Amino acid sequence: MEKFYDDSIRFAGEKIYFAATEKGLFYVGKNVENLQSATHDPEKMSKYKAELLAYLNGESNNFTSPIDLSGTALQLEVFEALKTIPYGETRTYTEIAEQINRPKAVRAVGTAIGKNPLLVIIPCHRVIGKSGKLTGYSGGIPMKQALLTLEKKNLNQFSF
Repeated sequence: MEKFYDDSIRFAGEKIYFAATEKGLFYVGKNVENLQSATHDPEKMSKYKAELLAYLNGESNNFTSPIDLSGTALQLEVFEALKTIPYGETRTYTEIAEQINRPKAVRAVGTAIGKNPLLVIIPCHRVIGKSGKLTGYSGGIPMKQALLTLEKKNLNQFSF
């Protein structure tokens, strides 16, 4: 595996780790085990940190830094669909399955969403259960709620 770098920030009382290769950001999450062979390099990670903090502080609603995303064909298709969910809005797993023209693959879509390596960047926190209930999130339900609350609070700031 090529060399990669990491750093971390805090949000909603949780430590969030993020890592990048020379190609771009490939991980944002809470699992430090994913970063055992990373080189801790705050300077190299400063642009990613600044962008994450701007989002988490309600100063920005998008990400422009490069990403280095990998996954199965289905996962990549689902991740692309997630990127289309507007800031401050939510979609259900069923709606994502329908969006990618796989209406009967709701469970597979849910599994793919659970494999999202770029929490916050690829906004899987915007996916909720059919009943409107907050469901699984690898960052934890409290973090999912905090992200959705942040977006709802700042929605008018970014509306055109």
